[in-house]
Amino acid sequence: MHEHKTSPSAPVTEWREFLKINPDVEAIDAFTIDINGTTAGKRLPASDGEKLFEDGVQYSACALVADSRGLGQGPLGIGKLDGDPDGTALPIPGALTRVPWTDTPTAQVVCRMQDVHAGKTLWFDPRVILGDIVAACRAAGLHPVVACELEFYLIDPKRGPEGQIHVGALPGRTPSRRAANLSLEAVEDASAFLSRVNEAARVQGLPVCGAVAEYGIGQYEVNLRHIADPLLAADHAVLLKRLVKGVARSLGLEATFMAKPFAAQPGNGLHVHVSLVDEQGRNRFGAAGGEVLLRRAIAGAQALMYDSLAFFAPNFNSQRRYLGLFVPTTRDWDHNNRSVAFRVPAAHGQARRLEHRVAGADASPHLTVAAILAGILHGVSNELEPTEPLGGKASTGSDEDFPSDLIVALARLEGSELLKQYMPAEFLRLYAELKRGEYGELIEEIFNREYDFYA
Repeated sequence: MHEHKTSPSAPVTEWREFLKINPDVEAIDAFTIDINGTTAGKRLPASDGEKLFEDGVQYSACALVADSRGLGQGPLGIGKLDGDPDGTALPIPGALTRVPWTDTPTAQVVCRMQDVHAGKTLWFDPRVILGDIVAACRAAGLHPVVACELEFYLIDPKRGPEGQIHVGALPGRTPSRRAANLSLEAVEDASAFLSRVNEAARVQGLPVCGAVAEYGIGQYEVNLRHIADPLLAADHAVLLKRLVKGVARSLGLEATFMAKPFAAQPGNGLHVHVSLVDEQGRNRFGAAGGEVLLRRAIAGAQALMYDSLAFFAPNFNSQRRYLGLFVPTTRDWDHNNRSVAFRVPAAHGQARRLEHRVAGADASPHLTVAAILAGILHGVSNELEPTEPLGGKASTGSDEDFPSDLIVALARLEGSELLKQYMPAEFLRLYAELKRGEYGELIEEIFNREYDFYA
């Protein structure tokens, strides 16, 4: 196994200073970020806050590698053959905030999980996987700046008789019946929700910088600003998903980041914008020689795209998104073209960047950003050359090499010699085992349409 140095826990003085400003807080949510990009942890009474910040809180270490439902699959025996040991979740400095959408005055803090006895950070923590790749980039003289965009649908909390979901609407509003891409009227219809999202983001220090109505009926996108800490950018994406879902619940709605929640509507994407800066923070893509650097970054992203697809599309439903419009199934790139996998937006100077458009909103932001940065590092280090830009044509169809389903994608990821240069081979095996187990449990049940096809 791999050992990682421990990083300092947040000092108890951080909690004490927080309580001076927020004396009404009654509870604190302490959680880690798992392999699916979701949060898992415990809600503690505020009276236990001092103990949390001094000693951490213990819960099952295999929570980091649970499946999409939060259940254990026991990949590499973790959580099954090892007796399901606890880990110690320790608050991360600066990650303590208030939770503005709860009925009970509540705080939250992001934690890192470490081994109870050895005191080492767990090697399969997705934040560790990303952190190691960021360190490798910086050691190579590359300083990534990252921003994430997340799409989601607002849905009715009431399900259909077979568990189906439906577009929701705020109280006093009627659910929309038509698409409203970039519609300000649609944004105004959801203004009570979006205003609360913005206010909650302000309270929590999340760099939200705008919201738009998307192509789908009841679909929205919220953007985060570019920051020079990719690990924090991925944390922000996870925390934004938690915030959006929490605010939606507070208004009697739900929000889904499911990759393809409606067969006839567009899917939800996680688009990642990346630029490379120098040590003074100047954008190298927009400087002299920047076009060559940008092309090498694109070439690296192309080289690792298919090997990484199981990170970008991590479950059975994720694959359905690739049947939709503006969802890439080839390695094409282009300038100002949303039909391709790797888009260079119409921006110059400090704003010059690459947009990676492959991942679904259900993907782990940490593993998605890790795979993207691994590709960029690979392309720049090996001075790769990309294909020619697509030239404005909308790409159609798939490459023959495009992984055709989740099982194929997992096999490709697990066997990827390229990815093994940047991520531990045993992590790729762990991930593949986990997702195969989840898929196996999903298809144990008979889908209703099977009776129409085969009975």
